[in-house]
Amino acid sequence: MRALSVAVFALCGLAATACAGQAASGETVISAPTPAAAPASGSDSAPASVQVKDAAVAPLKGKVVAVDPGHNGGNYKDPKAINKQVDVLTKRKACDTTGTATNDGYSEAAFTWDVSQRLAKILKRRGAKVVMTRSDNASVGPCITERAAIGNKAKADAAISVHADGAAAGNHGFHVIMPKKINGPVDPVVGASRKLGVAVRDSFTKTTGQPYSTYIGSKALNFRDDLGGLNLSTVPKIFIECGNMRNAAEAAKFRDPAFRQKVALGLANGIQTYLK
Repeated sequence: MRALSVAVFALCGLAATACAGQAASGETVISAPTPAAAPASGSDSAPASVQVKDAAVAPLKGKVVAVDPGHNGGNYKDPKAINKQVDVLTKRKACDTTGTATNDGYSEAAFTWDVSQRLAKILKRRGAKVVMTRSDNASVGPCITERAAIGNKAKADAAISVHADGAAAGNHGFHVIMPKKINGPVDPVVGASRKLGVAVRDSFTKTTGQPYSTYIGSKALNFRDDLGGLNLSTVPKIFIECGNMRNAAEAAKFRDPAFRQKVALGLANGIQTYLK
């Protein structure tokens, strides 16, 4: 989720700025739906090993989940808008950023959009109401403050912001980011957010096989007080960095639709574990 230089993105049709960069027992894996169309080639079906018969009918009925696909594919088109400074209570930050990309130009925004669509399908199939923070991957924004407000307005039972990191190429692994107390609106849900984070961490590594981050956090858990999407949340919320887009092995995984389906399933199972 870290920034690349403008020069690099110019070569691959993207601009670059930075993004935010990281749980409760495992839940029985529940079946995944037919996934959404993906930008990369390959089978769109989840592997047979993760297609398991539903354990219950609509186990998430009555629950509301806010899903925030990090960044947006059109952000690079309007640097003035996304660079606008907004108040995240502990500091002022850019309204949004372009995010990172793999070395061959597969953008974080495209990855998070695809995974989030898949995640939404699974959650809806399980009975949850899903609220998305953006409706496409070609627009600009919304600001990080607006993303938090969307989950708050929906009174979400859980909220998750999907990302992938842009660290040094030798680094690998995923991490979950959770809020700290800041004497602000997030304080009452810091404990619940940690429980959500641990549940998602455990399910994510079990379902995807992704290792814990080698370069940030402790056991794939990282706590921050500088992210507007967390600081301004009044509902339990986490960020997940699904891995490092600048690491060649993980970049190859991210381009695989079957792996993205595993990512979505791992996130859904973790959210369900927390909500149940």
